[in-house]
Amino acid sequence: MKKKMSVLDFKKFKAEGRKFAYITAYDYTTASIVDESNVEVILVGDSLGMTMLGYSSTVPVTMEQMIHHTTAVVKGAPNTFIAGDMPFGSYEVSVEEAVRNAIRLFKESGCDCIKLEGGTKYVDRVHAITEAGVPVMGHIGLTPQNATQLGGYKVQGGTPEGAAELIEDAKNLEKAGAFSIVVECVPSVVAKAIAKAVSVPILGIGAGPDVDCQVLVLQDMLGMYPDFRPKFVKIFADVRAEMLKGLNKFHEETLSGEFPSPEYSFNKEVDLSKLY
Repeated sequence: MKKKMSVLDFKKFKAEGRKFAYITAYDYTTASIVDESNVEVILVGDSLGMTMLGYSSTVPVTMEQMIHHTTAVVKGAPNTFIAGDMPFGSYEVSVEEAVRNAIRLFKESGCDCIKLEGGTKYVDRVHAITEAGVPVMGHIGLTPQNATQLGGYKVQGGTPEGAAELIEDAKNLEKAGAFSIVVECVPSVVAKAIAKAVSVPILGIGAGPDVDCQVLVLQDMLGMYPDFRPKFVKIFADVRAEMLKGLNKFHEETLSGEFPSPEYSFNKEVDLSKLY
């Protein structure tokens, strides 16, 4: 059985040059499978809006939905470090509301930290939440909740000015107390520079090989989500194809009468003669 990471292990792993893996999960069963794997970290991301709820973006996801799904994942993966995502609208209005919602997600779900999108603009939230006793994972680069403002799902930090801004964001998040930072959809050379600029680990998703941890959405890397596949996603197992194969086999055997055979039936003899 793997040993569960702690918040302190994140910085320790980076100092030791030890890489680790980070995957999404949104329900008890999937979380239990990840828990049996060697993957060290689970994100209950607001990406559940698309993968689980059928929304076109992460924006409609609510605090109640995040708490609901994160609670299930915590139950399914007791040996895996779990981050709960702060949904859009839960921290933008004020520092006080950000702290209140972060405490709620952390306390009610039992997750190990919360993740919050945004750089320098939200360092006051990060600082206040950490001061309240809730560990914070930052998230910069492509921030899906603000994808419209960023011109869609596009690579960020592609200019010297943009790269410098991301490096400054990472430094400021670290100073505010973030123990790790997700960096999404940036050029590899920029992600490498960010990783060198801070002592906390950089968790890269579409950020190249020179980061401390690789992140993917489980439904993407297992070929389960057909609506959109980012350039950085590698299919490690075609689970969707296997599920379709199983479903169609079930349908075929149901129509032919092959299923259920005696092996899958209760075969006790019952005298029903008195019923007629």
